[in-house]
Amino acid sequence: MRQNIMLDIISCLFILLFLYTGLMKFIENDVFVTALYKSPLLKPFAKALSIIIPSLELLIAISLLTPLTRKLGLYSFLGMMSIFTIYIGFMLYFRSERPCTCGGIIKYMNWHQHLYFNSGFALLAILGIWLENKIQKNNSKGVSKLSYNS
Repeated sequence: MRQNIMLDIISCLFILLFLYTGLMKFIENDVFVTALYKSPLLKPFAKALSIIIPSLELLIAISLLTPLTRKLGLYSFLGMMSIFTIYIGFMLYFRSERPCTCGGIIKYMNWHQHLYFNSGFALLAILGIWLENKIQKNNSKGVSKLSYNS
């Protein structure tokens, strides 16, 4: 029961984060596109990424809403956060000019804070996946015991 509550809290945090960032990137799309164009790595894909990234964030948030799609959502969240974290790490250590492509309040973090923030959420996603797998394993054992005893 406690594991379910922890998983619900983790999922809610992820939903809030990706709903917020995805919506802000759509609302402030002109700012987001401009920031993407300033990044030497992302410039060739800026227009497409300005739609793809917030769309994926919103889809991942939606997938975390139900137990049926939660596992996929957790893995997808981890994948996105890993990509974002690798990008930030690359920019921190290999680029002197670092345009911020984040939206809302998150854009006020410096690059090191953002790296720690993303790394923390990626680790939290790993914990969420572990909890989800453990809960599913326990549920499947409970189902087999019930069907065996019937």
